[in-house]
Amino acid sequence: MSSIAVLTNVGVGRVVEDSLRVAGYDVSAVRDVDPRMDDIDILQWAVRVRRLVITMDNDFGELVYHSGQSHAGVLLLRLEGATGDVKARVVLKIFAQHASRLSGRFSVYQDGRLRIR
Repeated sequence: MSSIAVLTNVGVGRVVEDSLRVAGYDVSAVRDVDPRMDDIDILQWAVRVRRLVITMDNDFGELVYHSGQSHAGVLLLRLEGATGDVKARVVLKIFAQHASRLSGRFSVYQDGRLRIR
C-alpha cells in the first residue's frame, strides 16, 4: 500500500471514504469540515496538507488548467450515476495500480480508463 493521503470531496461519498480507510489509507473528508466548501478552498487545503483530492466535480479541471490553481494532485472520477460500491472498487483498483503516480498530477478516470497528466 502507498502512503498516499487523500481528501475526498462530498460527491465521492462515504462508501469510498470508508473503503479507503479500511484499506489503510489516510483519508480526510470535506464533508467532515464544511460540505459547502468552495472548490478553490478545497484545492488550497489539499496543497497545505499535501493530499490528493478525489472528486467527481468537473470544475476542478477548470481551476487547474484554465485558472492555473496549484494542487497536490487531483483524481477526477467520471462515474456519474455509479453506486458507492462501484466508485469504491474503481478507486481501490486505481490506487492498487497507480498510487505512486497520482501525487501532484491531474488524473481522470472515465469509461474504464485512467489518464494521468
